[in-house]
Amino acid sequence: MSAIAGWVDFERDLSSQADVVETMAATLAHRGPDGQGTWTGGHAALAHRRLALLDVTQTGKQPVAHTTEGGTTVAVLTLDGAITNHTRLRTELAAKGHRFTGGGDGETALHAYLEWGTDFLTHLEGLFAIALWDVRSQELLLARDRLGVKPLSYYPTPTGVVFGSEAKAILAHPDVEPVVDADGLRELFAHSRKPGTAVYRGMREIIPGHVLVVRRPGSHDKRYWSLPARQHTDSLADTITTVRGLLADAVTSHLHADVPVGAMLSGGIDSSALTALAHRTLTTGPLHSFSVNFTGYTENFQPHPTMRSTPDAPFAELASRHIGSRHTEILLDTAALTDPEVHAASLRVQDAPSPLGDMDVSLIQFFARLRAQGFAAVLSGETADEVFNGYFWAYDPKHSNSQTFPWVSFERGHDAAAGGLGTSMVDRRLRKELDFIGYADQHYRDALTEVPHLDQDTPAERRAREVTYLALTRWAPTHLDRADRMSMAHGVQLRPPFCDRALVEYVYNVPAAMKRVDGVEKSLLRSAVADLLPEAVLQRKKSAYPTTQEAAYGDFVRRRFTELATDPNAAVAPLLDTSATADALGAADSPQGAFAWVERASMEMVLQLETWLTEYRIDLRL
Repeated sequence: MSAIAGWVDFERDLSSQADVVETMAATLAHRGPDGQGTWTGGHAALAHRRLALLDVTQTGKQPVAHTTEGGTTVAVLTLDGAITNHTRLRTELAAKGHRFTGGGDGETALHAYLEWGTDFLTHLEGLFAIALWDVRSQELLLARDRLGVKPLSYYPTPTGVVFGSEAKAILAHPDVEPVVDADGLRELFAHSRKPGTAVYRGMREIIPGHVLVVRRPGSHDKRYWSLPARQHTDSLADTITTVRGLLADAVTSHLHADVPVGAMLSGGIDSSALTALAHRTLTTGPLHSFSVNFTGYTENFQPHPTMRSTPDAPFAELASRHIGSRHTEILLDTAALTDPEVHAASLRVQDAPSPLGDMDVSLIQFFARLRAQGFAAVLSGETADEVFNGYFWAYDPKHSNSQTFPWVSFERGHDAAAGGLGTSMVDRRLRKELDFIGYADQHYRDALTEVPHLDQDTPAERRAREVTYLALTRWAPTHLDRADRMSMAHGVQLRPPFCDRALVEYVYNVPAAMKRVDGVEKSLLRSAVADLLPEAVLQRKKSAYPTTQEAAYGDFVRRRFTELATDPNAAVAPLLDTSATADALGAADSPQGAFAWVERASMEMVLQLETWLTEYRIDLRL
């Protein structure tokens, strides 16, 4: 844990190239502030930046290598993440004769490979990105966990491959240039990322649930997991009981660490359920929970019908008091949200511009405060909405039955988000040429071909399965990636129990009517944890991640945008739409109110594009 980088070249001896992969890994120091390690030999060089969560001694360092009694190296592995069945798996392997020198889960994963070969991935649970060099067969394996909690990118070369946890590590290699072409811009702006694609030309991402095998004759990609379609025969009562058990098991497995694990607690059903189950599991004292808030936010809150009906703070406090957690509210003021350097930092950790502005800034600062308080791992409710159909567009026929992704259908109802959130300032001719809308719709049609079905599914059940599949494989990975980047920006590992394989597989096959009994959003989850939470929290309507409603923040964004948009020498100038920019500059006021973040998104995107184009020295080839 928790950053990997490396280089394989079948035409070169890389034994003397440690400095190259160390430079690559240095760009990932934020992900692994507790140490570094390098292994080189023959055609491979692997590097690791360590976030010490398990076996924090020297025996837990990576890369981890297995050698024979004669001193011959057999295989080398480097891991980012957490193998949540590490203890049980190690016991099973020990019974088969495997011997371990340390207590880290990287060593466990390596021995699993030695026992089962490439099938070892089916034995691993949790969140992980893995690079494994088999010295015997001269093969490199690159793999990601099933839902894509942990990122892993690669760049094929004529004679091998360069890889890293984040794109910046690959861009640090001397043979890689930061080129972005038309497909890269489509991927950047379309809110429906294609699995395996990347913004930078020539770069790819390991698809969740897949392993890439790189060898001298060539590479091949193999899927080791996909969502299974199974007939659900359990009664509603039995389904509720099973979900409770699976969720409790997932929380317990995600708490395993040799350092304290906290919990993110917003006062919504997802985070409150995790916090309550985790608090019950701990035997070392009360669970520490954390929430984020903005100065004056609760007192001056403005509700929005589809985004946020209530502020978090009162519900987080109520939940914490009922559960018994030791709660800390991390309060951010306008000065914290308007720090240009933090805005730039949020871009750097994502390696691409984002239209989310204060959402990114607040999240990255939240994790900075969390780390400062001594927490390097935290539970999060990520993906609960995808699993339990919590998003309104998952069941609103206007969007769920559309001929594109349901969330894209919703976006197209707003001028500021049509074609992708943050695109309205991009030159209209360029948008038409790149066809952002057509790109998303074709991706949607391609994605539908993957969905597994049962012959006995009714048309309604068939569509519900499709929407859930799309949410888990096309919507969730983007948000999991963002959450990982923001948390790891300050060396905090985000752990999402709702991504647990057994839980996901089971609930995926539960009929939509059981997930939303009597029209109650996520009623299945609410019923499963009904005894753990106060009624007000249990019945609280879903609210999205908070954004500031402070007028001063909108003024800050508009002021920076005005300075940039009126600079003819700005790097972003050729990408701007003259008419849309003039309209924004001529507006009487800055975007205000509960929906202001959507109206700000295009200005935020322009600001981020400028930083990206200049800092990364992007070579646009359209």
